[in-house]
This record gives sequence, C-alpha cells and structure tokens, in this order.
Amino acid sequence: MVMNKSIPEITLNDGTTLPVIGLGTYMLRGNEGANAINNAIDIGYRLIDSAYNYENEGTVGEAVRRSSVPREELRITSKLPGRYQEYDKAVTTIQESLYRANLDYYDLYLIHWPNPKQEQYVEAWQALIDAKKRGLIRSIGVCNFIPEHIERLEKETGVKPSINQIELHPYFNQAPQRKWHEENNITTESWSPFTRGFKDIQIDTLQTIAAQHNKTIPQIILRWHYQLGAIPIPKSSSPARQLENISIFDFSLDETEMSMISGLTRTDGRINNQDPAVYEEF
Repeated sequence: MVMNKSIPEITLNDGTTLPVIGLGTYMLRGNEGANAINNAIDIGYRLIDSAYNYENEGTVGEAVRRSSVPREELRITSKLPGRYQEYDKAVTTIQESLYRANLDYYDLYLIHWPNPKQEQYVEAWQALIDAKKRGLIRSIGVCNFIPEHIERLEKETGVKPSINQIELHPYFNQAPQRKWHEENNITTESWSPFTRGFKDIQIDTLQTIAAQHNKTIPQIILRWHYQLGAIPIPKSSSPARQLENISIFDFSLDETEMSMISGLTRTDGRINNQDPAVYEEF
C-alpha cells in the first residue's frame, strides 16, 4: 500500500521539480534491489538516483514497473560514465541507459565526473543537451564539477546545469561550492550524505542534538542537508531506515545546531580523496 508521505519539492532552474530528499541505489541490484527500491517508492520516495556505472539501471526500471505510483510522479536519475564522454559515445550511452531501464526518458541525467584530463566534458554536455531536445531527458546536470568546469560548459554551449551532485556531509560541508551554486542558481545534491556510515562522524555533537529533538543521528544529518538547501540521497535497503530517513519534516535545527554540525568539516574530509580537479572516473 502506497503511503502519502509529503516530501516538499523544489524547482530547478529549468522548471523541473524535484523532491528535497531522494533514494541512493548504489549496490542495490537484482530482485532484492528492485524490492528495496519499490518499497521506498511505496513509503513516499519519488526521487531515485542511479548511474550507468552502478550497473543497476535495469533494477531501477524494474522497481518503477512494479510500483503502483504513476511514472510521471517519479524522478529517475542516471549518470554518464567517464569512459563515454566523447560525443558519439555519450549519445549511444544515454540510449543504452534508457534501454537498460526500459524507460522512455530520464527525469535527470548527469555527467558523473568531469575527468578534466580527458578534455571531453563539454562534448559530453552537448550530447546531454541534444538528448534533452529529443525528449530522452527532462533535466540535465553534472556531478563533482567545480565552478571553472561549469563556467566553461555555459560559455561554450550556452546551457547551465540544473544540478550539481557533489560529495557533501558533515565532515566536508562544501561551503564555498554551495555558495557558488546559490549565486548561480544551480541546485546542490549531496552524495554520501552520512560520509559512508555516520559512525565515523564525531558522535558526541550529533548525539546531543539528536537527543534534544528526540531524533536519530541520521535524521539530524539529513535535516542539516535540507536546511542547507541541498538534496541528500541516502541509500538504504531497510524499510525501517528508509522511513526514518524521510521523517525529517516535523522539526527544525536552530542556527547554533546548524553551525555545530557544519563545524565538523575538515580540509581533508573527502571520503576517498577524490578531488574533481584531478580525479578520473573510468
């Protein structure tokens, strides 16, 4: 039975609407993965994040078909891998992404990493622009791009991304990048919102805040993302945890609490030291 959990929505710079929290699906594959994603949809998730390199676009598509929620109410994301950024390869890969999921269109399609050494992210971007014109994608964006990459996209194509999905969590709060996004009307989306397991985070600070609100630490972290104006996409296959993760709209953090969480950030806070200025994705 589908529960009507009202998750607020935001409007991107191209008019597309997205829920303010979504479901990450990395490592969710096969029948078990499809069941987990379908359950998430049943309890109220409408934004589902995937990628070509996750090798689970088919699983996501199967969950969409199993769901009683109409396709037009869902927002399905996938991403172009680094090895297919050349224009013709990118066009073919977008088509393959759709075939794998057996979908007519993606709501959001992103370039997974800029791979700046390859110097192909602009032609990859042009492929996304053209796929959008053909109706294969509703909204186009990027992941892990720094301002200079995005400025080049806009300068050379005239089209700005609607979203930039970046590593963002209490250990790495990305304040300068988020400020730049805000100034340029680009929405921030957060991958690894708990920093790959919140157990590593300074628990005392978060436990204190969680106790004050009678919430869990993950809920506090996700509320922090929401109040920063970022869209977190926590991954969970557990129905209980999935529900917990979207139950963050009945309380708010005050400025002091927000500052305490943001204050956990570190200069070396990246999970795997994946600096978009130099990192190359396959």
